[in-house]
Amino acid sequence: MIDPGFVAAAEEAADAAGRFILPFFRAGVAVEGKADASPVTEADRGAELVLREMLGARFPEHGIWGEEFGPDRADAEWVWLLDPIDGTRAFITGRPLFTTLISLLHRGRPVLGIIDQPATGERWVGLDGLPTRFRGPFGGRAGCRPCAALAEAELGCTAPEIFTPELAPGFDRLRAACRRTSWGGDAYAYGLLALGTLDVVCEATLKPWDWAALRPVIEGAGGSLTDWQGHTLTLDSPGEVLALGDRGLLPASLRTLAGP
Repeated sequence: MIDPGFVAAAEEAADAAGRFILPFFRAGVAVEGKADASPVTEADRGAELVLREMLGARFPEHGIWGEEFGPDRADAEWVWLLDPIDGTRAFITGRPLFTTLISLLHRGRPVLGIIDQPATGERWVGLDGLPTRFRGPFGGRAGCRPCAALAEAELGCTAPEIFTPELAPGFDRLRAACRRTSWGGDAYAYGLLALGTLDVVCEATLKPWDWAALRPVIEGAGGSLTDWQGHTLTLDSPGEVLALGDRGLLPASLRTLAGP
């Protein structure tokens, strides 16, 4: 069982990161380009520093690994994995679809995950082996919904550009097999899957800080999060991610992605 102190500290850190981020939202924050051409802002960097300071002071023996400032003691038994603003493109264009992601790894395995949307006040908290908790002002309850076939499934994906030429045909087959595709959302889309409003999220090129917090949330809501071969994601996984609200869709999804 996860130490309740870990959960409380993670939620307090998410609160503090949200307080830092919100004054920059829709305020014309300056945008820089990182080495991989992805955008970054003062809000991204500052929020990660807030998270690092709070969690590092509370748990000095734990490692911390964040998107913006890299790993510190990543070989520790317990490691906090942080994405201060997942969905920076949404953030800089004023769309409240960005999230703060906080995960706690125990020997490399995500055992705690938080998806926090500070602008809307929505938060998902997932703990290994326990039901996911959700709070938000618009209603909704944590729990994936049944979906009998891909033909009935609502598919979510951030953007078609995230797929390499080698992976794009597999995604295109999955998209064609599903009822509809909704674009955008980044990690927020996985939260919606955990609320039962999406059935499938399929993406590629994700880093550990992009998906680690999602796994406890989705599994605690009754869904699954794997790679495109149905294997459990690890810190060494190449970045192809498949989230399903109904685990019964896994065989058909894998066959569709693999193709003829």
